[in-house]
Amino acid sequence: MKDTITIYVAQENGERIALEAPTDMGLSVMEVLKANEYDIQALCGGMAICATCHVEVLESEALPEQSDDEAYMLESLPHATQQSRLSCQLRVNEELDGIVLRIMPEA
Repeated sequence: MKDTITIYVAQENGERIALEAPTDMGLSVMEVLKANEYDIQALCGGMAICATCHVEVLESEALPEQSDDEAYMLESLPHATQQSRLSCQLRVNEELDGIVLRIMPEA
């Protein structure tokens, strides 16, 4: 079992920033982004009721199924895509190793 995974954050210029995330702390991707000083508001604290942690998954081997709450929130966003997820609902685990995501604007 891996102790850490790598999460890549795609920048507007095409660069990908690698973030290391521990797999043994039960963190969400949102918490990893905030810890690395990305501008994620996360107003609801990870409860899937505000969508201020919206990301677009550009590459991933496997993602967990969306909960009904997450799907409902994403449906309400005007700029959501088929690859949209709430980063608060993605738990850091080995299956997410190598995930590439883009932080979505709020408006």
